[in-house]
Amino acid sequence: MNVYDTANKLAYELKNSEEYKAYKQAKDKVMQDPEKKSKIEEFEKIRYDAQVLAIKKGEGDSEKMQKLQELYSILINNKEIKEYFDLEIKFNVMVADVNKIIAEAIKEVL
Repeated sequence: MNVYDTANKLAYELKNSEEYKAYKQAKDKVMQDPEKKSKIEEFEKIRYDAQVLAIKKGEGDSEKMQKLQELYSILINNKEIKEYFDLEIKFNVMVADVNKIIAEAIKEVL
């Protein structure tokens, strides 16, 4: 089997994992509600802006971080949104673990 076949098999396995399926189902559910979708998109934009600023400056913007924390606290009071965020984290951890395994295997040439 060549590396591309293996990569395609890994992609298939990821897409058919319980983590992916549960996350996708939760995401589809919250994104069907315009109000929840809008709040999540606002949160994602603030989170992205805070991350970009932290990378550029090497430090976080305390005002943005406070706004982000406040919005997150409000959002997780909704059961469906909290489940969505929890499943998003679980899926992202799995993907990060896979990336770590790959990086570890090729670290000698990086």
